[in-house]
Amino acid sequence: MKDRIIKELKRLEREFEVKICYAVEAGSRAWGTPSKDSDYDVRFIYVHKKDWYLSIDQKKDVIEQPINEQLDLSGWDLRKALQLFRKSNPSLLEWLHSNIVYSQAFSLLEKMKQLENQVFQPKASLFHYLNMAKANYRICLQTEPINSKCYLNVIRPILACMWIEKQNRFPPNDIHSLLGNVIVEGEIKRAILTLIERKVNRGDNQKQLNISIIQNFIEEEIQYLEDYSKDIEAPKQEFTATLNELFRHVLVEAWKDNDQ
Repeated sequence: MKDRIIKELKRLEREFEVKICYAVEAGSRAWGTPSKDSDYDVRFIYVHKKDWYLSIDQKKDVIEQPINEQLDLSGWDLRKALQLFRKSNPSLLEWLHSNIVYSQAFSLLEKMKQLENQVFQPKASLFHYLNMAKANYRICLQTEPINSKCYLNVIRPILACMWIEKQNRFPPNDIHSLLGNVIVEGEIKRAILTLIERKVNRGDNQKQLNISIIQNFIEEEIQYLEDYSKDIEAPKQEFTATLNELFRHVLVEAWKDNDQ
């Protein structure tokens, strides 16, 4: 599949006249919870030629290409990506932390990683993951029978919030890394590992699960995190000049061999 993905990325470069700076896997494969039939969610950052940006008109700054039921490609223009980076957008930061990289060109990733800890806003990420957990939990409570994927979609963002509280840094994507860092050995950790096993092996009907332990953990952590997040102050630093410089640098770097 990796060869197919790289082939599709090269096709997009030709079709849209862009250069792809960075392309990674997102979703369950990046989170460490893929099933055998999990699809591939490829996300990427791309840059147009200089003249594309020299316009008074607002242009589409995303490329969305669902290939089939197994493969989906979606990317953001460099300017959009850096605007979101300035806001510490968690979805973008997850791309930067993916351990499945399909393509990496130019110096964009290196320079963004150097700036990440300065740009990172704990409050923004906490609210993002907390709201995600709450919304997904409402879905779980309405879903029968018990669905491991549904509950992991609640637990992973909760673990991400716990990581942020403990480390004051953006969390890793992989749920095993989160779990090992923020949950001590005990019944809740065993219950979460059982959930992961059921999801990966599609064994929701085979592996016994004490759902009350999971639900108590979720509800207690959501309440705690709601209280905790209220006291976090948002940073006041401004990175626009630095990110403008990065934008221009990558634009020149990507098209240095092209007249445009």
